[in-house]
Amino acid sequence: MLSEIELIKGCVKEDRAAQKALYERYCRKMMVVCQRYAKSTQEAEDALQEGFVKVFASIKSFRQDSRLDTWMTRIMINTALNQQRQKLYLLPMVDVTEIEMTEDSEISLASFHLSELIAMIQSLPDGCRLVFNLFAIEGYNHKEIAEMLGISEGTSKSQYSRAKSLLKVKLNLHSVYEKYRETKV
Repeated sequence: MLSEIELIKGCVKEDRAAQKALYERYCRKMMVVCQRYAKSTQEAEDALQEGFVKVFASIKSFRQDSRLDTWMTRIMINTALNQQRQKLYLLPMVDVTEIEMTEDSEISLASFHLSELIAMIQSLPDGCRLVFNLFAIEGYNHKEIAEMLGISEGTSKSQYSRAKSLLKVKLNLHSVYEKYRETKV
């Protein structure tokens, strides 16, 4: 197995074997990133493919200030966002100047499979899904998200709040369904 440095050097030289090894090593992790931003598996696959094209095209500029997978994740997020950004003007987003975000009781995610969680995130309306991923998962603040998506901070906050509410309902429904299934078995 090639080391990360050997993979990078091989990809810089456009060695197809190194590119294949890099893809095979990171494709699953990067697919999960793309799935969180996409509405469907096909959209995620498109973002993944386009993202890897960008990785191979720009790997010469990778300065190794961070881990390779961190750098690649950033490329995948930007690629997925660019795909979604084209649709943003069609999205119904509510712009508010202030929004009260209350902390609800926490829900344990331990009983959920990753594919179930991704499906729940994918089912969110586009604006909510993008803001939720950027804020809750990637750690951006609402000002940064507003700049990235070309929306106001208030819109970012309201979309996040809406996403949390929708996800809470989905998680609660799933928990109720699972308890119901257990009683029927």
